[in-house]
Amino acid sequence: MSRAAPGKGRPTAGAVALDAAVAAANGASFVAPGPLRTAVLLLVFNRPDTTARVFDAIRQVRPPRLYVAGDGPRAGRADDVDRVRQARAIATQVDWPCELKTLFGETNLGCAEAPARGVTWFFEQEEMGIVLEDDCLPSQSFFWYCEELLERYRDDDRVFLVSGYNRRNRWRPEAFDYFFSNLGGIWGWASWRRAWKHFDLDMAGLDEFVRGNCFEYLLGERIGRRRQHDLVQAQRQRPRTAWSYPWGFARHRNGALSCVPSRSLIENIGFGADATHTTGGAAPDVTRHELRFPMRENPFFVPDRRYDECFFEAESRLGALRQALQRAWRRFAS
Repeated sequence: MSRAAPGKGRPTAGAVALDAAVAAANGASFVAPGPLRTAVLLLVFNRPDTTARVFDAIRQVRPPRLYVAGDGPRAGRADDVDRVRQARAIATQVDWPCELKTLFGETNLGCAEAPARGVTWFFEQEEMGIVLEDDCLPSQSFFWYCEELLERYRDDDRVFLVSGYNRRNRWRPEAFDYFFSNLGGIWGWASWRRAWKHFDLDMAGLDEFVRGNCFEYLLGERIGRRRQHDLVQAQRQRPRTAWSYPWGFARHRNGALSCVPSRSLIENIGFGADATHTTGGAAPDVTRHELRFPMRENPFFVPDRRYDECFFEAESRLGALRQALQRAWRRFAS
């Protein structure tokens, strides 16, 4: 058992009050169905403010095993050294009975290789588990939602990902508590060693997948062409800046699906000028919700094509907004 004494690095009183207010507004009368048994991986870097809020959410659910992985400071960025140190200190302030393991880099591997290394390290030691980045703020029920679906689909190779984020905030919640998607999302997620073993940062086999028109067969013509373009561009990019595309390709090439909650259980709090990818402004109206247990199982093992179409429509609008705000920021700063 590892423990760390509480101290500096707690979220501010204002942040705690805001988180509580948001949870209350979204029906947070959550009662855990039992002690959490599943391990959690927290990926951190240089954002002590958001790290503190996400860690506080983890502290509330008291996982029995916590893994913390962090990239090293960037060369030529003197401010990184202290911010990286602060984020790591916050993320390891374990004050409940918990086994704590850390993987902290001395040099900067970048925002593709470092998270991928952390997740691989995690699944080398855990058969299944929950993954959070330092800007993905979960509701409390997110953890038990992941735990239940991890157990339910533990040996089902049709499912590779349990996503906690719903890009539409709510999607047909009247019938079931989750549905299936060809896409999903990695802002708060869970998976299994059996699925992650297919991850390949280089996306070997992508050219053959493209030549076989497999994206269109799997996703339909419109979504397939868009997805193919995004993954081909990501494979060509140097240096690589994202691990999510290779993880998506691992699922596509195996015909695997994602579980998506009918109400989002994750809110991304990382939008801002200091973010790597989420620099344009928060996705509108996507907040954390709480589920009630027992969950309503979805017996229809069919991807929701309409949700996947809306997922890409929302991504396109948000991408255009990001680009416009980035151009405005560059003009302002010049």
